Amino acid sequence: MLPIQYILVGVQWYNLLAIFIPVYAFLLIPTRMALSGDTHHFLERMAKVQWSVMIAIYCLSYAPALLMLPIEGFEGRNINLLLFLMIVVQTSDVLQYVFGKLFGKHPIVPKLSPNKTIEGFFGGIISASLIGMMLWWATPFTWWAAFLLSLVITLAGFAGGLCMSAIKRDSGVKDFGTMIEGHGGMMDRMDSLCFAAPIFFHVIRYFYV
Repeated sequence: MLPIQYILVGVQWYNLLAIFIPVYAFLLIPTRMALSGDTHHFLERMAKVQWSVMIAIYCLSYAPALLMLPIEGFEGRNINLLLFLMIVVQTSDVLQYVFGKLFGKHPIVPKLSPNKTIEGFFGGIISASLIGMMLWWATPFTWWAAFLLSLVITLAGFAGGLCMSAIKRDSGVKDFGTMIEGHGGMMDRMDSLCFAAPIFFHVIRYFYV
């Protein structure tokens, strides 16, 4: 499924890209599992595989898919959209941590992630959105649209980080891997992008294509 999804991105076949995993893979996965004859924790195992495919393959594929958007007057510069997404979302993550360390007193979800605070949330989201606004010149957006889009993707990124924290807490692990020393695995660094990328893509496609 991974190569097929990215082949669809490469050949710019959006209509199939958008439904391949949510429809066809969604039906294929449980069918394949049922054919094995193993019914032990069937629903739980199926849900875990489907969720993993949706997040790690489908949602992330929308980041490179930004390169295929045919935006009039912006030809040849779509790489800026990908850079904008990564800069704003990752900056938001960093600034939420910084503001939380400096001013954080009120955890948003204490049982899940005590380090995510209301102060860090607002400080990081607003600051990153202002940074995104200042990068409007590198995008097809106006300055105010750049701010609003930054606000949307940073909020989506926060939701992604929160959901991934819930998964790790449920699995009893601190990080998804050890690829980056002291910072966990690759998914630990890209959890926010998993939620932000598809929303960013579809908003741009709806309003700018």
